[in-house]
Amino acid sequence: MTADTGAQLRSLYEKEGGVTQIFSAKVTDYVASRPDYPAALFEALRVQCHLQPGATMVDVGAGTGLLTKGLLERGYEVWAIEPNVAMRSAADQDLACWPAYRSAAGSAESLPLADSAVDLITAAQAFHWFDVERARCEFLRVLRPQGQVALIWNDRLASDPLHLALGEILDQYGGSRRDALVKHEERGDLPRFFGDRLPAELSWPHEHWLNEEGLLSLAFSRSYMPGRDSAPGQQASQQLRQLFRRFASEGRVVVRYKTVATIGRPSSASE
Repeated sequence: MTADTGAQLRSLYEKEGGVTQIFSAKVTDYVASRPDYPAALFEALRVQCHLQPGATMVDVGAGTGLLTKGLLERGYEVWAIEPNVAMRSAADQDLACWPAYRSAAGSAESLPLADSAVDLITAAQAFHWFDVERARCEFLRVLRPQGQVALIWNDRLASDPLHLALGEILDQYGGSRRDALVKHEERGDLPRFFGDRLPAELSWPHEHWLNEEGLLSLAFSRSYMPGRDSAPGQQASQQLRQLFRRFASEGRVVVRYKTVATIGRPSSASE
């Protein structure tokens, strides 16, 4: 039997309050450094999911609203579902001006929505925190008969020199939590979610520019990194500043990604 890498990952955070508390101290760094998503992704969602203006969707694990904002900009009604109060508050502060925006506490396993209520469920950088079986059943409950799910990631480019150097620092300070996350990034749970008819993976190049403080924020926004003020955090900061000086051009570094999306309908129990 394949190891449940998601359960192993989540168990490492239980002493600190579990999934709902992971990013409470990371919000400022998250807002300052995490990348958005390319226009090509949103066009693919529109075409593949047959979305009309005003379509209703749920962004699960919405965090500070990076993906939510892109959906709102394209005329959809969006519920941002986020279990972490601090992260959800950051999204509210940025997005409350949009009439089509709603937010609520909730999780992939317990969505505060009626049956057959939404056209699309998105989850960006969040699938690894899900209890896959419970999330699959809950998503099917709230989706309309033709509704679909888009699981989305901004993947670091493994061969990019900046990512290689940054990865060495993250490995040094991330400990067992980083090891567990890296193992889970292989996404072996996707067949459990989508079934035998696993949708094709779509991908697009993407990049994000950061100054020195932004690069530090990118590293410290990771769930497994120590606090900035701790002794390991201060040591990591020094190494990150050295890394920035090594790769910077005109006061910035370019962080390259491959945006990946798997779009389809979760399998039903009868499949």
